[in-house]
Amino acid sequence: MKNVINSIIVAFSEILRFNSMKIVLISGAIVTAFWVGVGFVVWDSLMALSAKIIEYIPFSMVRSNGAWMLSAFLWFQLVLITFAIIYAFFGNIILKKVSKERYSSFSFITVAISAIFWSIVWLIAGDSIYQEFLKLLNLLPFETIEKGIATLIGLYIIYNAIIVTMLFIASIFSEPLIKSIREKHFGEDDIVKENTFASIRYTIKDTLIFLALSVVAFPLLFIPVINLLVQIALWIWLVKDTLSFDALSMVSKDIEKNLIKEHKVGVYFISFVTVLFNFLPIFNIFGPFFGEIAMYHYFKNIKKNS
Repeated sequence: MKNVINSIIVAFSEILRFNSMKIVLISGAIVTAFWVGVGFVVWDSLMALSAKIIEYIPFSMVRSNGAWMLSAFLWFQLVLITFAIIYAFFGNIILKKVSKERYSSFSFITVAISAIFWSIVWLIAGDSIYQEFLKLLNLLPFETIEKGIATLIGLYIIYNAIIVTMLFIASIFSEPLIKSIREKHFGEDDIVKENTFASIRYTIKDTLIFLALSVVAFPLLFIPVINLLVQIALWIWLVKDTLSFDALSMVSKDIEKNLIKEHKVGVYFISFVTVLFNFLPIFNIFGPFFGEIAMYHYFKNIKKNS
């Protein structure tokens, strides 16, 4: 477990480096813009599909989950507003005190602190906030709630499309991302990766299974608490093979599947930490790259010490 925690710490530090963040932000911006554009083109069809899905869900579940989603949306808005206020009042000071290399890292840390602060507020007052939203939804006609939830489902579908695409991008660009990290932490600058297509094949397979399971488990996403557990499980299934096979392909010429089985606790824990990024829009684009770094460092240490 010590190796797992160390790998996660290294991944956090390395993902905040300027070169790493440049790769993540550029690819994330392109992918997000692409899917937002696609969503804009097919939005009416997406809303029709979402409305059809809602017809099969009891009103009480729609109302309850609507209150939960509104609560989560308010939390997210407060995180962004807090971040914006900090930079509006202290932006000039920050620019003078923080170097170019650390500016992106400082922004990332500021958002993280803001998210932690509001998460503590929600832990204390979350039930009261949820109940207030529930009262508000009780005052609205069902059609209004139905349209609101349909919109959220449409956004959820687009959001997952971004997450899946970023996983593919992280897998494809894992070699240049890992190269400097390999040299820095292990004194080597060569990358083995001769199994690129093998890991991509697993990504495609797991993505198809992820989509199928998402359809089957979709009704569970309308049950508070259970929806979080289900979503985490689905995302872990999506990333675990890609991250582990990518890492092993850069550690040795042959992908040793037995290592994944022997160290499945570490693989699942790193995958779990990776998917937590998905609960924070903007942060979600960092998740797959973080996972690539952590998983590589984890398996590299295992091979080094074996």
